[in-house]
Amino acid sequence: MTDTPALRVSNLCHRYADGRTALNGLSFSVAAGECVAIVGPNGAGKTTLFLRLCGVLSGKPGEASVRGLDPADPAHRKKLPESIGIVFQNPDDQLFSPTVLEDVCFGPLNLGLSVDEAKSRAAEALAAVGLPPEAGERVPFKLSGGDKRRAALAGVLAMHPAVLLLDEPSAFLDPRGRRDLIELIRRLPGTKLIATHDLDLALDVCSRALVLDAGRLAADGPVAELLANADLMDRHGLEVPHRLRE
Repeated sequence: MTDTPALRVSNLCHRYADGRTALNGLSFSVAAGECVAIVGPNGAGKTTLFLRLCGVLSGKPGEASVRGLDPADPAHRKKLPESIGIVFQNPDDQLFSPTVLEDVCFGPLNLGLSVDEAKSRAAEALAAVGLPPEAGERVPFKLSGGDKRRAALAGVLAMHPAVLLLDEPSAFLDPRGRRDLIELIRRLPGTKLIATHDLDLALDVCSRALVLDAGRLAADGPVAELLANADLMDRHGLEVPHRLRE
């Protein structure tokens, strides 16, 4: 890890057009190489946070920094895809090309890489997520739920982002797919933020947790310590994972 945070959030606020406040004065930083769980009840602001960090949702300058880039700065926002990538909860929201290979090549091509360079990155990313080369010729919507998630992740990894955001990565997976995902996340390099209701997954792959509720940071600390705190979990609509109960 380096001394410079990979991510810094400072008094981050976000209000939607309908008046709903999704983030309310959120502040924290994440060191390079950390794997951090973002947990909280539905509506806590987890997905909104991710969309702000990626520049998908606009905001005020100075509220967030991703490896020195401000997502609210239009000039910086153009450079964000090389620094941060997001894998959405539903891979169908992310897969859109006729074949898996074309989908995974899309990002690198938009970075200005040649076709050969994009295909090389795509092959590397597909191998990293455990998909065989022949999977590149398959139609994305015909993949299993687990393989769709792998393909969506490969599309982000092909961009070589230093920071990876995973939104409910274990959703829709069967037990085998979930186990495979946990092993995959453990192998992935870089900085990772994982928004999840799967608290056992958080225990398996993260060293630290942030508890969000109503757009505010309720707690920040070692993942096992926070998730074992029954009072904290109960106050924020969560339950202590079974393996941490006395």
